[in-house]
Amino acid sequence: MADERTAEVADNMSGDKLYQQRARLALPLLVRYAFAQRVVTYEELARQLEMPNARNLNYVLGSIGVTLAELGDRWVQPIPRIALLVVNKSTGMPGRGVDALLTESLESLTKHQREALINETLATVFAYTHWLKVLAELELPPPPAILPELVEEARRRGGGGESEQHRLFKEAIAANPRLVGLPASLSPGTVEFALPSGDVVDVMFRKGSVWIAVEVKSSISDGVDLTRGLFQCVKYDAVLKAWRSTQSESADIRVILALQSALPTELFDLKSALGIEVVDEIALNLH
Repeated sequence: MADERTAEVADNMSGDKLYQQRARLALPLLVRYAFAQRVVTYEELARQLEMPNARNLNYVLGSIGVTLAELGDRWVQPIPRIALLVVNKSTGMPGRGVDALLTESLESLTKHQREALINETLATVFAYTHWLKVLAELELPPPPAILPELVEEARRRGGGGESEQHRLFKEAIAANPRLVGLPASLSPGTVEFALPSGDVVDVMFRKGSVWIAVEVKSSISDGVDLTRGLFQCVKYDAVLKAWRSTQSESADIRVILALQSALPTELFDLKSALGIEVVDEIALNLH
């Protein structure tokens, strides 16, 4: 996605150019992803920065790279390439411009060598313990909190009984996995699938090593309930992976949050930070 020359022409983030202003906004967001040990797509980061064209992130990421390289020189200590957290949605790999920040020799590597090198570098980004110090040195704020009031309300609110809309919605998905973008061959899914943790997944599809859990939220779910659904998906993913690891079998685990309504825009950042796959605006005729 990025031009490999971007890192050479971008200046550090201290100026007033639009890409420099965006770089100052982007770095705290990337630190938040580093803390969560997650990558973010170009499209997701562009949306958070209110950028209409994700390709314009080239200069933003280049500016971040130049800034951190200069700071590393002053500290006499290299700072990990945090821009590598931004990946292409289709390939899951950083763009070429970000690769150029890592090494000029990447183009000569095989695909597997390139992936191994980038994964090794990502591990250093995740393990780095001085990101807050970096932000402070650059006079940037710490990573912003995501909807603390909504998350707190989700924590406090107790679970209610199942509505008729929820029951019909999960049964429809179990019968027709194509509603959430899955192949029809996975049908029928298991409704109310029990996990070893005592949790119950709304719908589970299993075929060989493929296990796909679907958390369902009907049209009557509010923002607090949807917030809980996002965190429930995090839990299901962790439990399923742990369970499969005890069986000494390979596993392809996916967890999907299925919504009848559209995911509210105020929850986009939380979805992105948690790395949850969401399929929304699922139209059903339940009558």
